[in-house]
Amino acid sequence: MYYAYKYRLKPSDAHREELDRHRDICRQLYNHALYRLNEFQDEHGELPSMTTLRSELPDLKTWWDDLSDVYSKVLQTVVERLFDNLKGLSALKQNGYGVGQLKWKPPREFRSFTYSQSGFKLDKKGGQTVLSLSKLADIPIRLHRAIPDDATVKQVTLKKEPTGEWFATFGVQMDREPPEPPENPDKCVGIDVGILKYAHDTDGTAVGSLDLSDERERLEREQRKLSRKQHGSNNYEKQRRRVAECHADLRRKRRDFLHKLSNYYATEYDLVAVEDLNVKGMMESPSNSRNT
Repeated sequence: MYYAYKYRLKPSDAHREELDRHRDICRQLYNHALYRLNEFQDEHGELPSMTTLRSELPDLKTWWDDLSDVYSKVLQTVVERLFDNLKGLSALKQNGYGVGQLKWKPPREFRSFTYSQSGFKLDKKGGQTVLSLSKLADIPIRLHRAIPDDATVKQVTLKKEPTGEWFATFGVQMDREPPEPPENPDKCVGIDVGILKYAHDTDGTAVGSLDLSDERERLEREQRKLSRKQHGSNNYEKQRRRVAECHADLRRKRRDFLHKLSNYYATEYDLVAVEDLNVKGMMESPSNSRNT
């Protein structure tokens, strides 16, 4: 099975500057790869393969000096990212969605880059745990839980959140199969999505929705303040981060609520059955609903 372990990084100001520089180089390479993809299609009438664009990286380094400062595997994953986005668009188109074309990434939309297979390791230096990244730095990391000894770390993705915080997400492969349900479970429960409540179960428990009214009011206040700031000024950037912190606070509280709720059912019951919602059917137009 494949797992993702996410940890918070504790970079210094120098580390943050270097992380941002590598992120922006990857962004520029992504845009260049997209330009080459479109150019190749115009010339040959078909899309190039990922191998074709990857093979151009050594030649790019001869005139693009900044590329030599970034680990080679990171540059390769940038090209992979472009083709993954193309596959995503193709899948949406096959499902009947109207899609456009890939666009160049501005700095605010390109927030991560990935070390795949090599170029990274967890180490101990100066009495603290650090994430050693090839051609970048040794960045302190808050390892709040250990990665299992039998796990194989496939990659690590470094991401800058809108709040300015940096996180490292390890892609971990483990030779484990999901547990099989017991043949004769003693305690069973079914969960149904509620209308006035968040959920109802077959034991008669009604789970109320999480009250986030205070957090939403705070977000609205901070957004109104942001609208009065001059775009691009230092005050605007400070206020933008406050708004991002409000969004992050809402996400954390929702995630905490769901984790606690799922943990309750996982520990109290042997078998949990969840309603299989037909989301596509729920999105029918009002006219179709009346006709049926």
